[in-house]
Amino acid sequence: MRYEAAQRGEEPDDVMQPVMPVPWAGGDTGAMVTQGLLVLNLVAYVAVAIAGNAVAPTTRHLVASGANYAPLTLGGEPWRLLTSMFLHGGLFHILINMWCLWNLGALCEGLYGHATFAAVYLITGLASSLVSVWWHPAIPSVGASGAIFGIVGALMASYFLGEFSLPRFAIRAHLRSLVFFSVYSLIIGPFFGRIDNAAHIGGLVTGLLFGALIALIAPGRGLFPRIAVVLAVSLVVLGCGGWLYRSRSYLIHYQRGMASLQQGRMDQALEELQTTVRQRPEFAHAHLTLAQVHYMKNQLPQAEGEFRKAIALDPSDKYARFQLAAVLLGQGKTSQAKDAYQQILALDGNDASAHMGLGVTLASENNHAAAVEEYKRAAQSGPDLGGVYYRLGLSEAALKNYDAAIAAFLKQREIGDDAENERAIAEAYRARGMKSQAEDAMKKAQELKSTRSED
Repeated sequence: MRYEAAQRGEEPDDVMQPVMPVPWAGGDTGAMVTQGLLVLNLVAYVAVAIAGNAVAPTTRHLVASGANYAPLTLGGEPWRLLTSMFLHGGLFHILINMWCLWNLGALCEGLYGHATFAAVYLITGLASSLVSVWWHPAIPSVGASGAIFGIVGALMASYFLGEFSLPRFAIRAHLRSLVFFSVYSLIIGPFFGRIDNAAHIGGLVTGLLFGALIALIAPGRGLFPRIAVVLAVSLVVLGCGGWLYRSRSYLIHYQRGMASLQQGRMDQALEELQTTVRQRPEFAHAHLTLAQVHYMKNQLPQAEGEFRKAIALDPSDKYARFQLAAVLLGQGKTSQAKDAYQQILALDGNDASAHMGLGVTLASENNHAAAVEEYKRAAQSGPDLGGVYYRLGLSEAALKNYDAAIAAFLKQREIGDDAENERAIAEAYRARGMKSQAEDAMKKAQELKSTRSED
């Protein structure tokens, strides 16, 4: 400012120009941390190359080596947010990133110092990985470019807001170069293959925040102001990570649980689904699926509890109510099972399956007269409902209404016959004294049983 005043003639040419310490001057300007980061990236690339393709590692190798992949990162392996920053998808990928890191990293390290630069690089890199997981949950991501964009953002904010001993034209030239680099990379990058712009934007925004806080709060090399800035940005990134984990990781565990269930791995499915409902207790479908796993493992009390939670969260879910009724009946809780079926009928009085289920429950209590009425209602609402006439015949036979029982069994024969139905017909015929018909039915039962065994 004194120099510019002298240029305007506001001060004499021989006025003393005091040498004043400025925030950005002094300190070690070596690039020790930048060099270390370069070495780490190269070592990681060589290690992955040894295990796979030296020119372009496969996605499988990268994921196995620590790529940032949401199902794994949010599924219990958060360290992938860091390791993915040191992995690269090919020779050109690492060469371009290392060239940028060497130039921009040395500039940033000379400006901020070793410790602050290391913090900027790592924290903005972690932030970029978080944004990548949020934006691309199904795509693995690797590369140092998110952290490099963090360096760019920090430099841009510092050049714009900071006070330097450099001439303004030099600062403007640096700033223009950084802005051009950012805009060009973000706009042109996607046209050159699988570019993770989400990570770039995440790193850039975090870097802008970092650089602004340093320029405004801790421009000097003082320890405590810099620590305060690093902690502030770290807390922001940590908070975003916590939000992301809570808002997205339950879906990852749910997907993994469903995959394990389809593969028949019941224990793994149970563990993943339990994690899902623990993280998101209001996820009704997860409770429903968890209840089904408990049911398949014959853990009926646990299944009952999960079905009840699913119903409480979604009272209109008839499927969950049917499953609950079946579990209650399996535990001998016929009174509660009746209530469950009646609640379904309260939602839909013409539900044939609910009438049939209520009939089965009443029959288990030997209340066959009431069961017959429910079976008839079920047959009226759903005449093709599997097994309804067979069940009706059993209850009619239990009431010694053999003619009605035979009529029901014969109706079942028309819809879909099996060995059990033929044996029931034979018993009803025998009870009516119709021996030849009973023998014919038993022969047919044997034939059906033999055919089913061959199948």
